[in-house]
Amino acid sequence: MSPEGLRGWVKQAKVDRGEGPAGTLTSAEREELAQLRRKVRELDKTVDILGKATAFFAQDKMR
Repeated sequence: MSPEGLRGWVKQAKVDRGEGPAGTLTSAEREELAQLRRKVRELDKTVDILGKATAFFAQDKMR
């Protein structure tokens, strides 16, 4: 274990206990943010696929 690694853990533990600087994310908030970002990427892909499908079927109806 490096001193920097230990220092990071101690700093994050303080934040998780509410003793960190204002605006710093707790571990739970960081995890939630990562989950939300994954969900946004998934939804963006879904919207893109649905947009392409809509264009395909709209083009098919015009023939």
